[in-house]
Amino acid sequence: MVKIGIIGTGYVGLVHGAVLSSYGFAVTCMDVDAEKIGRLSEGRSPLYEPGLDELLTGGIDAGTLSFTTSAEEAIQSSDVIFIAVGTPSREDGSADLSYVREATRQIGLYANGYKVVVCKSTMPVGTCRSIAGELNRSLEARHASFRIDVASNPEFLRQGKAVSDSLFPLRVVIGTESDEAKRMLQTIYEGHIRRKVPFLYTNPETAEMIKYASNAFLAVKISFVNELALLSEKVGANIEDIAFGMGLDDRISPHFLQAGPGYGGSCFPKDTQALVDVSRKHGEELYIVRAAIAANEKQKARMVAKISGALSPGGMLHGKTIAVWGLSFKPETDDIRNAPSYDIIDGLLAKGAAVNAYCPQGMKQAKRLWTDINGGINYCESEADSARNADAIVIVTEWEQFRACGWERIAASMRGGFLFDLRNMFAEQAGVRRLFDYYAVGSNEPAYTLEETL
Repeated sequence: MVKIGIIGTGYVGLVHGAVLSSYGFAVTCMDVDAEKIGRLSEGRSPLYEPGLDELLTGGIDAGTLSFTTSAEEAIQSSDVIFIAVGTPSREDGSADLSYVREATRQIGLYANGYKVVVCKSTMPVGTCRSIAGELNRSLEARHASFRIDVASNPEFLRQGKAVSDSLFPLRVVIGTESDEAKRMLQTIYEGHIRRKVPFLYTNPETAEMIKYASNAFLAVKISFVNELALLSEKVGANIEDIAFGMGLDDRISPHFLQAGPGYGGSCFPKDTQALVDVSRKHGEELYIVRAAIAANEKQKARMVAKISGALSPGGMLHGKTIAVWGLSFKPETDDIRNAPSYDIIDGLLAKGAAVNAYCPQGMKQAKRLWTDINGGINYCESEADSARNADAIVIVTEWEQFRACGWERIAASMRGGFLFDLRNMFAEQAGVRRLFDYYAVGSNEPAYTLEETL
């Protein structure tokens, strides 16, 4: 049976490795972080992802999943090596490929026979071919008698649903010019082939572009509906009804037409910026993607203005306490990278507000990473704790548990009565809306205000 190595144990590498081990493959996951590897070897995941803990313990108990800090061990014991390291954004928006280059260097140094190297990380167009060239040069310098083939196999995982997306993908894209690499990956994904999952075979550059194009299109769709939401507030329209009406057209579909405070996470911001950077280097400006990036930044700033304008005629918030619910960029994940909550909290703090924050999973990461604004944030144990004596609640992330949090009790405990529902969770729930001065996104007519219900 094919033996698999995974270089990198972030969201992509860890989920992919755990899922492949559940198919019975021998999987070795490698990372340079010794503390993380120690925790993983004990079955303790460093990240929150539904279903992942069970896969980890199952793979470890079955002996199909192991962890190491030794690149040499992971590379030499594997037939197929997935590169799943981070490709974060540089200040200019380009992708930082330093981790990819280091992984490539180690593969070229330690490879002990024919290998298939698979680019699983999101990498700019041309990276796979560059990796292939670098590996060929490394093998020539070693006078090696074997070769290494390279393939692009981009991931399409949604955080919070990464395990199910890996187990039941909507499509599998394989970009390679090697028939042997193609056969190797078909062996690994044999279960998907049996289930008739669509497979697309193409060259590496096309596979790389499919990933960037997919994320950029979704980002454009989000920014489009968010800009319509801002206009709707001014003309008296309702974005929920607009999105529903648009989504009834199967050429558009309702997916990603939910108005909100803007997109975030580790993919959309990074990938749109990297795609724009690649386009500039090739002399083809992507005006639509650039506009989506700018609109997303505007959306977060407008949320701050919406809150401050409602709470204070002058827009300043000195003496105001605001409860912020949801720090992760989406529900069912603890990932706070590029989360709209950061920009919104930063903007509220800049206007003088005190912030009580609560998130079911994101607070641990926020305490560790938001070093520049943590001094102004009071992290709370629950929704009720954060709302006590607050002037307003701001829902930034739509965690399902917020729907049943005892709204009458929470409203009674507050000093003020504002609810800013930036995800429109309660746009259709009059029972919650009538308890507050309620503000949604994309509508200028709250159904109830406190004055109407007193």
